[in-house]
Amino acid sequence: MKQGFIEVCAHSPLLRVGDTKYNAQLLAQTICEEADKGVRIVVTPELGLTGYTVGDLLLQSTLLAGAMDGLEYVAESTADCDCLAIVGLPLTVDGKLYNSAAVLLHGKVLGVIAKGNIPTYSEFYEGRYFAPAPKETRTIRILGQEAPFGGAIVFRCADLPDLAVGVEICEDLWIPNAPHAKLAKGGATILCNLSASDQVAGKANYRRLLVQSASARCLAGYIYCDAPTTESTQDVVFSAHDIIAESGYIMAESKPFGLGRAKTEIDVARLNYERRRVSTFTTSNEGITYVDFAFDGLSEATLTREVSPYPFVPDDPAALSERCEEILEMQAHGLARRIEHTGAKCMLLGVSGGLDSTLALLVCKQACELLGRPLSDIHAVTLPCFGTTDRTKNNALDLCRALGVPCREINIGESVAKHLADIGHDPAARDVAYENAQARTRTMVLMDLANQEGGFVVGTGDLSELALGWCTYNGDQMSMYGVNGSVPKTLIRHLIAHVASRSEEALKRVLLDVIDTPISPELLPANGGQIVQKTEEIVGKYDLNDFILYYMMRWGFSPTKIDRLLSVAYPSIDREARKEALKRFYTRFFSQQFKRNPMPDGAKVGTVALSPRGDWRMPSDATARIWLDEIEEL
Repeated sequence: MKQGFIEVCAHSPLLRVGDTKYNAQLLAQTICEEADKGVRIVVTPELGLTGYTVGDLLLQSTLLAGAMDGLEYVAESTADCDCLAIVGLPLTVDGKLYNSAAVLLHGKVLGVIAKGNIPTYSEFYEGRYFAPAPKETRTIRILGQEAPFGGAIVFRCADLPDLAVGVEICEDLWIPNAPHAKLAKGGATILCNLSASDQVAGKANYRRLLVQSASARCLAGYIYCDAPTTESTQDVVFSAHDIIAESGYIMAESKPFGLGRAKTEIDVARLNYERRRVSTFTTSNEGITYVDFAFDGLSEATLTREVSPYPFVPDDPAALSERCEEILEMQAHGLARRIEHTGAKCMLLGVSGGLDSTLALLVCKQACELLGRPLSDIHAVTLPCFGTTDRTKNNALDLCRALGVPCREINIGESVAKHLADIGHDPAARDVAYENAQARTRTMVLMDLANQEGGFVVGTGDLSELALGWCTYNGDQMSMYGVNGSVPKTLIRHLIAHVASRSEEALKRVLLDVIDTPISPELLPANGGQIVQKTEEIVGKYDLNDFILYYMMRWGFSPTKIDRLLSVAYPSIDREARKEALKRFYTRFFSQQFKRNPMPDGAKVGTVALSPRGDWRMPSDATARIWLDEIEEL
């Protein structure tokens, strides 16, 4: 439960129709076994104590009394279990029968939820037996204690304020005005559904979509527990299709007609962060009854969820290909719109043979195709200087040649040397002035060419460089439109590889070599023709930086929580190395905000972006102290 993770489970044990004693014993055993594994919320099927398909036996007092005896047995048997258990049963209140779910903790009934929407169209005519949930929550006496009873109850955890649980039953998920919307607006971050959904062809996917949608719209976790395969098969079959989703993503699922158990952990802290961030998520406690509860203590949840080392990059090849196509399309359309608006005669960009300028050039080509303009409207310029190697320079020239884009070479070495001499710089000093003079000269040349030729400069800097401030202020930091500004470095490689996969051999060869070339600003003289200045030796590995950037920006995670995820995604990296990566990232991110505040326009293509106009507003003199203090304590 630390860092907001709570282990949850939907379990559909092989119950017997009508055998309340057997079912109670099996449910109690199931709950205790799950609790022993660290699970804190266990959801079981609809009418699990009796079976859903008992039919007119629901009118028999023997069955109803057996269900109550069974509930008492489950409560007593799970008294030592430190988990919230949700059990389905038919319950009589004031002469009416309700399809109900009892929420149990430490042997007590915290509350009872009644099903609000009773189907009358299905093979199981529930309207024959059950009344819908009462409009108002009331107090009933059950198992010798008082508990709230109704359709809108939220159970709040005192140990973990981000955790609040709401319950609905089967049909409640399928209707337009589903109770889960009200429960979520009332603060429930985890929604539980006790269900008995018969299986027909195609229904599994529809059920899956419903759960995904409910969790996405409510920014919640959703635990769906289906009826077991041992329900009566007189007219239909049940498949024990259990599903757990978190904010639109399926986190765990049991295969229909499989084992009937789905277990994962839900990040309730992440869900509450997203609710705070999304201004259109409204809250209302109208009609909600709140019940507070507490676990015996907090423990660290075992993470079973997949934590990708590359959160910006889809794992599935088909999804990655689709993502690459979509991003290239957005980049090209953004640039094309800016060309149309400004009436620019051409696009100027510096090509270095590196990843960023290669992607920018590919985007320029696609923008020209969208506009029906010739590739001669792209004015590529390679600007070699002190640190330029033959490999990158040749890649830049070969790339332009393979694309059919004219490329001009302007060696800036002499003008940079003259400038350094003018300001009295020691030519032997390989300092920041020596490096930045090259970057600023390149930008000046491109800007002046743009003025001379009636065009504008296309920026090549990416999201990762902006986050780390790895750019020269008023040098490569500046352009007239930045096409890569919201694309992280770890994704750029895949975008270029995607284009390479569909390109002719000459272009494919140079694109793959660009990907294989060490990342470098090439501002220090080469050694024997080899790159000596490698970016990742200075700012750290981009995969780690992008990982930290994603979880800090997208979900507002603390360094402690990011470290936890890093340990799962990168098990070979020890704690000290992770601390060093975190410390370096946060130090650079805070100190370099001044470079982001005046960043040029550029279309946002992902959920993480650093534009000061809409995505990230932060003062340039904010301090990283409390974040760095937290890292030191890891």
